[in-house]
Amino acid sequence: MAKRKLNPALTKPLTPTAALAEVVGKKPLARSAAIKAVWSYIKKKGLQDKSNKRNINLDATMAAFCGKKKTISMFDLAKYISSNLK
Repeated sequence: MAKRKLNPALTKPLTPTAALAEVVGKKPLARSAAIKAVWSYIKKKGLQDKSNKRNINLDATMAAFCGKKKTISMFDLAKYISSNLK
């Protein structure tokens, strides 16, 4: 059986917007690396909701690139990150 190839679109370095760069840094990075960096920020700051682990309580830095909301679902997180990578 042939080994699966990685989709090159997923590993292509993209530049984060200024709001997202506050969390992941200014250097271009792959979408997967950006998601990993945001999750590490969430865990470091303790932003995951204690009662419902699927929700993320946003601080001011994350709200800047997540549509100025107070809480988002972890399933929506990738959508917000992708829309802030160019």
